[in-house]
Amino acid sequence: MKPETKRYSAKVGTRSITFETGKLAAQAGGAVTIALEDSIVFAAATMGGVREGIDFFPLSVEYEERLYAGGKIPGSFFRREGRPSTDAILTARLTDRPLRPLFAHGMRNEVQVMMFSLSADGINPLDILAINAASAAVMISDIPWNGPVGAVRIGRVNGQFIVNPTFDEIEKSDLDLRLAGTREAILMVECGADEIPEDVMVAALELGHKSIQPLIDLQIQMQAEVGKPKREASFMNAAEDINQQVLAHVSGAMNELLDKPLSKGEFHTGMDTLRKNAISELTTVPEGANPTAYPSVKDVSSAFDEAEGAVVRERILSMGKRPDGRTVTEIRPIWCEVNISPRAHGSGLFTRGETQVLTLATLGTLGEAQELDNLSPVDTKRYMHHYNFPPYSTGEVKPLRSQSRREIGHGALAERALEPVIPNEESFPYTLRLVSEVLASNGSSSMASVCGSTLALMDAGVPIKAPVAGVAMGLVTDASGRYKILTDIQGTEDHLGDMDFKVAGTKEGITALQMDIKISGLSTDMMKEALAQAHEARLFILGKMLEVLPESRANLKPHAPRIITVKIPVDKIGALIGPGGKNIRALQEETKVKIDVQEDGTVYIASTDGIGAEIARQRVEALGETAELGRIYTGKVVRIADFGAFVEIVPGLDGLVHISQLDSERVNKVEDIVNMGDEITVMVTGIDPAGKIRLSRQAVLEGWTLQEAQERDSKKSGPRPGGDRGGARPGGDRGGRPGGDRGGNRGGNDRNRR
Repeated sequence: MKPETKRYSAKVGTRSITFETGKLAAQAGGAVTIALEDSIVFAAATMGGVREGIDFFPLSVEYEERLYAGGKIPGSFFRREGRPSTDAILTARLTDRPLRPLFAHGMRNEVQVMMFSLSADGINPLDILAINAASAAVMISDIPWNGPVGAVRIGRVNGQFIVNPTFDEIEKSDLDLRLAGTREAILMVECGADEIPEDVMVAALELGHKSIQPLIDLQIQMQAEVGKPKREASFMNAAEDINQQVLAHVSGAMNELLDKPLSKGEFHTGMDTLRKNAISELTTVPEGANPTAYPSVKDVSSAFDEAEGAVVRERILSMGKRPDGRTVTEIRPIWCEVNISPRAHGSGLFTRGETQVLTLATLGTLGEAQELDNLSPVDTKRYMHHYNFPPYSTGEVKPLRSQSRREIGHGALAERALEPVIPNEESFPYTLRLVSEVLASNGSSSMASVCGSTLALMDAGVPIKAPVAGVAMGLVTDASGRYKILTDIQGTEDHLGDMDFKVAGTKEGITALQMDIKISGLSTDMMKEALAQAHEARLFILGKMLEVLPESRANLKPHAPRIITVKIPVDKIGALIGPGGKNIRALQEETKVKIDVQEDGTVYIASTDGIGAEIARQRVEALGETAELGRIYTGKVVRIADFGAFVEIVPGLDGLVHISQLDSERVNKVEDIVNMGDEITVMVTGIDPAGKIRLSRQAVLEGWTLQEAQERDSKKSGPRPGGDRGGARPGGDRGGRPGGDRGGNRGGNDRNRR
């Protein structure tokens, strides 16, 4: 019997979003689909048991991008989805971040939330749908959770905000804000912007929080009507009396340790010593005593973590004193360098406190842009940012594996922060790859990557719109409502605090935001204060960076490729590329350059060898030439017939030298004068209405004028043997076909690049 399907719809912005449940995945804890027009995402949430020996909440959130949703077959060798794409990983992270804080502290049951694309219309993005679907699946499941959350996207086109913009509207927008939150507060923010002022950003955040309310109402209704009873979950928190006992035992020693400014190493070493002492002193059972009257090692260790957080937070709230001795608005010492690598095209080293990032920039041709195999209408990107976080950066030893989700997320954040200032393809026809190597980390390495990347771009001579800096803001609160916003948080404050709010931008405005919250949410008043504080910090950091390099270098580095732009007629593209790419490959090999051809006839020639680039430029420019009456050309014999020789005077354009015009004396056989491949100098003596070209070698040998050549030719040659075979063949049959197979040198010419 077919199960009953329940549908729930709400209007968000100007369009309806519909949840559906009951039809699919009945054995999951909770399962829903969510639809916005023809874009549909499925989500299922399930809770398992408790894994022995874990001391964390094992929540996994996975998003799988199924290309069938957009009617595509994967481009991999196996023709099936493999490792998650960057977009899929970022969507999973985007969903995890607002869900995680709403699970009860200390929960130890395994929880898995899985989502996949069911239908993609290429008009509406799927990431916001995934967050809402995941929240609804958990809400109607048997998993205990303090949700729901709603999620929305805000764009701005021509100064007007748009709720849940389409891909086309996002492309035109100067703001791309994704927000998730509860009824009361904002939980998660992910944003890219084109130098948006703080007051505009706050207005967008307020609109976003208002816009999610119908989604929250709908999920509460769904839980009431179709939700399952919530199961009991297991928790592993130390009892409150043990927490108080440990706090009383260690608070004096902790405060004494924290009374002097501490480096990361000093803080952790000191706390580890206090932990060992507390465990030894509080768990040792005297001879003859009842062991059950004493806490376990695990309970004391867990309570010590709570005590550490309580002491550090209280010192910040009551004294305004942080573990390293700074005030709440103070930024750690900064120093920078550029030109670290002599062979890289650009390099920037940014050090803030104990966090250090080296970013290296590489410039390439447009043909080296990354090709994307995903459900987005954007299928190439010419600007890439990659982020590496090796174990030595935190003084640890770990096996090296592929990039973690965190590394991918931090790279994407730095990429988003710098994207608005990257020059467009028309003014700077390069592909750009930046790699940020985290050399040392004590918090805010992603924002250090933004600063290092700005320096690397300027060192490379990239004419960026404006320099960008980033800073991470923190938050410490307590139950009474007290709070402090911290500027430039370090690792301990990130771990023990309630917020990691990253803000990047130029002097004029914000280019990227990312916020993670560990508490139930953040009010817009707190966010206003954090943005204002971050603005002052950003200006200070920019000042330090510009002391090292005030502006982008006027010239590229010697080892960076120079790109020459040439325009040729579209109908000459085939002649340049040749059958199967033969011509363009030969030209690249001969001149040691890279050539990318665009569908509009724009040709980019890249080389570090000025001579080779100039030769290639001349060859390509020659394709745009047309034959001129009376002009003398030196060309190559490309075909021989009984009645004359065909000479290519410019690439793809040849004409006939009649046998009577090959020499001053009578010629019995064409091969007596020229052979295939010979270079000869000729004059253009005629071009008929069909474009066929008549050439004369005799005119050059005897120094005739055009008029003399035409008169003598008409008297001497008479009718031409071979009929119209004597005409020119512009492009011939050797030039390939415009729009045909061009040997893989297109470089994504007709694709959108960002």
